[in-house]
Amino acid sequence: MNKFALLLSGLLMTCTSMVFGQGAKNIKINEVMTNNTSSLQDEFGQHLPWVELANTSFSTYNVRGMFITTDRRALSTNLTAPQRIAMMSPIPNGEKRTSMSGRDHLVFFLNSIPAKGSLHLNAKVTPNQPLWIALYDGNGIDLIDSVSVPALTANKSYARIKDGSASWDVKAEEAVTPAIGNYIEINESKIARLKRDDPYGFGITVLSMGIVFFCLTLLYLFFTLFGKIVVKQKAQKKASREEQFNAAAAAYRASKAASADMKETDKEIYMAVIAMALKQYTDNIHDEESGIITIKPHHTMWNNEVN
Repeated sequence: MNKFALLLSGLLMTCTSMVFGQGAKNIKINEVMTNNTSSLQDEFGQHLPWVELANTSFSTYNVRGMFITTDRRALSTNLTAPQRIAMMSPIPNGEKRTSMSGRDHLVFFLNSIPAKGSLHLNAKVTPNQPLWIALYDGNGIDLIDSVSVPALTANKSYARIKDGSASWDVKAEEAVTPAIGNYIEINESKIARLKRDDPYGFGITVLSMGIVFFCLTLLYLFFTLFGKIVVKQKAQKKASREEQFNAAAAAYRASKAASADMKETDKEIYMAVIAMALKQYTDNIHDEESGIITIKPHHTMWNNEVN
């Protein structure tokens, strides 16, 4: 029973080591800058040499506990693990960014001191000089990746043509890509870049359909809103015309009624005038002379002497 347990434990440890070892192999040195004068800045505003790691797989892997070194003596097979580790800069624990998701990138500053931050390493770099840099597993024995960097002028980098590829190239200052994927060519055209990023045309198809649907949505909203505004204006004009028509009809009816009342009043006035004229004629009040006013004296008794 004990032998079976020991055998099972050994098998599990072997499988676990193989799984973790395979995961570590997916971490690659992706881009290096040895002479940084105006490129990437650290959190203190300083320009330091840097190295970029890339997770070429689609699964998450934590690089904490791994080592980065620029000392070629670490390649000696005569060294023990502690002796080799003494020549390396450990990637510290307790940093969330060291857990690299699939296709993720992480930049470490070199020629620095770990006290400045968890992404600062004390690996030595001499500007304008060739550099060898390596990534070791956490046991200090297994070499994960390494690259020999040629002497670089200011703000140029040495990078893989594509993330994880075996081909490297010197990249101009304007083409340096820290913490993001590398380009295939520095001076590639937009069409070539589109073909590289979307070889089957899925992205451009989705983008085109999205633009078409977006434009159709805008047109639908525009014409719907415009139609509602036009209908509302027509309704307001119709209501205004009906109101004006009703007001005109009411005024016409009122004027017609007033006119009828006026005609009845005029008839009564005419009849009264004719009656008065006949009365004056019968009473012989009118003067007989045409154009001459005749005043007939009318005697009263107010000025008679009282006897």
